[in-house]
Amino acid sequence: MDPHARYPALSDLRARAQRRMPRFVWEFLDSATGDERTKARNRAALDAILFHPSVLHGDIAPDLGTPFLGQDFALPIGIAPVGMSGLVWPDAERRLARAARDIGIPYCLSTVASRTPEDVAPDLGPHGWFQLYPPRDPDIRKDMLRRARNSGFRTLVLTVDVPVASRRERQLRSGLTTPPRLTPRLLAQIARRPAWALGMARHGLPRMRLIDDYAGPMTGLNSTAHAGYMLRSSPDWEYLHWLRDHWDGPFIVKGVLNPRDAAPLEQAGVDALWISNHAGRQFDAAPATIEALPAIRAATTLPLIVDSGFETGLDILRAVALGATLVMMGRGFHYALAALGAPGPGHLAEILTQDLHANMGQLGLDTPSRAASRLLRQDQRAKEPN
Repeated sequence: MDPHARYPALSDLRARAQRRMPRFVWEFLDSATGDERTKARNRAALDAILFHPSVLHGDIAPDLGTPFLGQDFALPIGIAPVGMSGLVWPDAERRLARAARDIGIPYCLSTVASRTPEDVAPDLGPHGWFQLYPPRDPDIRKDMLRRARNSGFRTLVLTVDVPVASRRERQLRSGLTTPPRLTPRLLAQIARRPAWALGMARHGLPRMRLIDDYAGPMTGLNSTAHAGYMLRSSPDWEYLHWLRDHWDGPFIVKGVLNPRDAAPLEQAGVDALWISNHAGRQFDAAPATIEALPAIRAATTLPLIVDSGFETGLDILRAVALGATLVMMGRGFHYALAALGAPGPGHLAEILTQDLHANMGQLGLDTPSRAASRLLRQDQRAKEPN
């Protein structure tokens, strides 16, 4: 059966993914923090952005090619980092890296992934990004940068919006602990998900392998117990300047929500800003990223990336219309992988491409970059007749 007939939207992939994962894994991926108001706010704020449809444009031949920091991507999207991807689906990091390579979009590997940069290197295309949770020890820091660069990662992403660990209540209720323990409760959940269980049997239970390489020699203890000890989650400006001086490729800061931070980051030599509220996983009183985007766009000339809550091609157009160049999706590509295995991420890219084409046709656009001209502004809404 044509996958577009059975799974025409991300919501279909999400539903199938939930049926194929143990419950504690689903809660790990899908949950946010607190009452999950920020997660809901992301969706509501996107839905509030409307466009003027436009007519009599003749045939439209959409061009989705996206230049960004000297590279050309096939689509204005990328695969965002998710810690412990390999828990979501077996061998997720390498499968997602291959998918990004084949699609022609960036793939971002997390410091706390279940695969090392070297593990992913054979599957990495030309658009590999490495997301850094900043190590405290300068020697470890230097070595991580060296390993990422030697593995083919050309762009460094510093995450700055995790100063402390968050509480994710749904995840806690599911029985998942840190470090994970296979309790009878979790084993019963695994037994009901044979595809996930067999994949884990082939590839091994996931752990933070990059952190393991340093935590063991330093402490003799495992990565999940000592990731917090090793990583300086709240870097300062001195740390940022050090990274800029020691990384010779594009350097992006992830987790920006306040426009007042934009100019200092630009002056510090950052190449792009990544607007993120960590998909609602860190702070439950954060603004929606799409709400923060216009003011940050006005405050800087740097290219902007945005994530958190994006699900459709229409959402991507909304972001580009308000000043973003790229939309990064983490949960969505993991839903797709868990739903359909290796073909899933490519299928999601096709869904997003078709949705972009359909909506661009309604708006009379040949490129997403022209979407700002079709925005329905708040002042225009006020003038509309009832």
